Amino acid sequence: MKKIEFPQYIIEVIQSLEKAGFEAYVVGGCVRDLLLNNPEYSGPKDWDVATNAKPEEILKIFPDGKYENQFGTVMLPLKYIESVEEKDWDGPNVEITTYRIESKYSDKRHPDEVKFAKTLEEDLSRRDFTINAIALKFPISNFQFPIKSQIKNVQIKNNEYEVIDLFDGQKDLKNKIIRAVGEAGERFDEDALRMMRAIRFSVQLGFKIEKKTLEAIKKNAKNLKYVSIERIRDEFDKIILSKNPAQGVELLVEAKLIDYFIPEILGTIGVKQNRHHYFGPYNTVYAHLLASLEKCPSEKLEVRLASFLHDIGKPKSKRGEGEMATFYSHEYIGAKMVEKILERMKYPRKIIEKTVMLVKNHMFYYNVDEVGESGVRRVVQKVGVENINDLIDVRIADRLGSGVAKAVPYKLRHFKFMVEKVSSDAISVKQLAINGNDLMKDLKIQPGQKIGAILDVLLAEVIDDQTLNKKEKLLKLAKSLDKKDLAELRAFAKQKIEKEKKEEEELMKKKYWVE
Repeated sequence: MKKIEFPQYIIEVIQSLEKAGFEAYVVGGCVRDLLLNNPEYSGPKDWDVATNAKPEEILKIFPDGKYENQFGTVMLPLKYIESVEEKDWDGPNVEITTYRIESKYSDKRHPDEVKFAKTLEEDLSRRDFTINAIALKFPISNFQFPIKSQIKNVQIKNNEYEVIDLFDGQKDLKNKIIRAVGEAGERFDEDALRMMRAIRFSVQLGFKIEKKTLEAIKKNAKNLKYVSIERIRDEFDKIILSKNPAQGVELLVEAKLIDYFIPEILGTIGVKQNRHHYFGPYNTVYAHLLASLEKCPSEKLEVRLASFLHDIGKPKSKRGEGEMATFYSHEYIGAKMVEKILERMKYPRKIIEKTVMLVKNHMFYYNVDEVGESGVRRVVQKVGVENINDLIDVRIADRLGSGVAKAVPYKLRHFKFMVEKVSSDAISVKQLAINGNDLMKDLKIQPGQKIGAILDVLLAEVIDDQTLNKKEKLLKLAKSLDKKDLAELRAFAKQKIEKEKKEEEELMKKKYWVE
């Protein structure tokens, strides 16, 4: 055992319970994290205390505790932790839970009935994994603190606490093993979300899932359909935001868990890439997506999602075979698929929109000698200057996932320079030197949709040539546009957009498929 540090208020909580005649232990994930010898570790995010006190007895000790569930858990009111207002608290949560045993899980997620247990052993035996079934006990007579003191970490020597480890959790911590408590199949049949948690702990901690535990996950994978998609999504987010995201996805595929929330990924397995991806016999869309996710330089959720799913549309767009195969418009097909996937998983709308935008635009073409300032402005207009760095991170993930050695070549560095150069240029109607009021006043144009159509055309011209963004020049151009009816203006704007899109696509074809 080693020296560990505890917040003073946790010892005070235990002290208060034991003074009232009850048992109290620190349990679960916070104990696991304390015992892990991880130099990057900064301390538990939440604290769990297990006790033989019933909820009503806990509330007598902590009268302002919150008991709003059916599982015997009382949330500790913050005034017992520190003399601060609850709204100002950004520290860890503290939960005090009565020992319990659980009955049948008809819905594979929640126990049909929660029964309180009498002993710590009964409580630990119902937990998911051995590394989460360890408890710590303190001889509180060694610690005398006033209640409601300020936060302070207390260093506790190894002879001042006792480790209760009934399932060899410390051994599994040392050997870096994820192992279910007791019979693995029973644990996953009780709570199907534990299968996702096993993979999440594996990639977060860098641990291996024990063979029987992994086999039980595969056998019980079908039970994941009983779990709410929001809970699955939350675990999936933690997996792809971990330091080993590709390994996590591989485990999800191997265990057939991904079948129940992103089955589209299965369609990428075995689909060969073309000559722009160099992975030898592993040159498949699936291998590329895994590699791109693993190499993604960003820790933002939307960027990780986009890096993982950016080529999901390739199987549907593939034409031909071998190294000259093409995947024309896969980014647009993929963007629609990604939107459906993320909507199905009930992601917030902002995350969906940004991820879809990154997927749709990840193929933006830039070559120092072929794309000028107007081309860069069009990219910035489509994605927003605030999203450019995220788009570049997706491109870096894509490049490294294709087997290239250099993440940020001269072209990307030059593109960043050009973005900075044009960042103050007009790329939206609001940045034009004139507005709708100017058109109505100077050209006697009546309010209506025609004003917006004229401004859209003017913007398209200004994006190509910023020298036009002068009031007199724009009014002169607007006067000639006013001679067209609304349908003609819209057709003119559409024609210009289609021409720009076609030019960009021809450049991409030249680079990726035809040269």
